[in-house]
Amino acid sequence: MDRKPVRNYLQCFTQRTRERPPRRTFWAADFSPLNFELMKIYTKTGDKGETGLFKGGRVPKHDFRVEAYGNVDELNAILGVLLGQIQDPATRNLVESIQHELFEIGADLATPIQKNDDPRMRISEEFTNRLEKAIDSVEGKLPELAYFILPGGSPSGAMLHLARTICRRAERSITQLQEADAINPEIIRYINRLSDLLFTLARAENQLAGKPEIPWQRKNK
Repeated sequence: MDRKPVRNYLQCFTQRTRERPPRRTFWAADFSPLNFELMKIYTKTGDKGETGLFKGGRVPKHDFRVEAYGNVDELNAILGVLLGQIQDPATRNLVESIQHELFEIGADLATPIQKNDDPRMRISEEFTNRLEKAIDSVEGKLPELAYFILPGGSPSGAMLHLARTICRRAERSITQLQEADAINPEIIRYINRLSDLLFTLARAENQLAGKPEIPWQRKNK
């Protein structure tokens, strides 16, 4: 690893990515321990309201691209809060693995499409396929859902519903970015599938906690 100072988590990630083989054979990213002594918390480079993209120059902090990976970062943070509340160990491990992958998605979004793109810098369909398999596995243990349900239930179930809404917001900001600039299309598929998984996990957590689902009922005027 280059011994020059690492200014932010994005550079930290991309340096490690270049050292990994291009093929991923497991769920979470293979991060070896990083030398955090090289990292400085404040750099003063953003004091004028701009931030640096990887291989993409500097942009305002309200840029569509920054908004998109910022929302992904917020989603990652709420999943971190969730880890202390989730009852099922398998779900906890799954959520932690998703956190690693969201970090990679953030780096993907923060790296504008290049003429000679390195595929190792982009997430692949394998990420989305794993989410689909997880949805099928969890959903197969739940009763069939024939109506809309209200978000809530157990603390972990309610928090998973909240994470789902943040995921949807991230998805909206990513599609807005896509209209303005080219991005890896697999990101949208992944985030879309992730919101479905979070909904399914919320149901599973509530079932484990013995919290019945509350059907939405239309109110007559």
